[in-house]
Amino acid sequence: MTSKDNSVNIELAKRYHHGDLRAALIAAGLELLAKRSADDLSLREVARRVGVSATAVYRHFPDKQALLSALAAEGMEELGRLQRVASEKAGGGPEGFCASGATYVRFAVENPALFRLIFASAPPVSLLDAEPDKVGLAMRGLREDIAALMPPHLPEADRRAAALHAWSLVHGLAMLILDGQVVYEPDDIERVIRASDF
Repeated sequence: MTSKDNSVNIELAKRYHHGDLRAALIAAGLELLAKRSADDLSLREVARRVGVSATAVYRHFPDKQALLSALAAEGMEELGRLQRVASEKAGGGPEGFCASGATYVRFAVENPALFRLIFASAPPVSLLDAEPDKVGLAMRGLREDIAALMPPHLPEADRRAAALHAWSLVHGLAMLILDGQVVYEPDDIERVIRASDF
């Protein structure tokens, strides 16, 4: 175990001893996902990383899928937070929308296992049509950005199509990069996003 791993364990143990074992388990799971795929993650390993017994984990996550679902939800929220920061930093509007899209692709490149998990764990419903409180911050942000960028008189079907177009563009780019079909070049990604109609 490296000194960095040891300091992570100490920090996670502090969180646990402050009464938030669930948050510590999610943090440990996210840290492990940075190094391996979701298939290679185990509840026992997450428990060991936090310094608790496997039995303690089951009080919060009855099985591995429950933990993976929590990791995916946290990943979607983090993606949304990063996109919002990028959009605001770019000044919002069309520039902010492009920055948000580029952030989506960068997040996938920097967090491949988590990114794949997010969408492998998504509920079998249309994220574009689900109630806002049923989707993550990233999807709510996309809807809000489309609403702000599109003319107010535009029919809802056209707004939905625009949102799907934007999402498909960045998600497709992300998957092409993760699957080794396209080399990740941030400037190229930005050019492709800017070539869209937004």
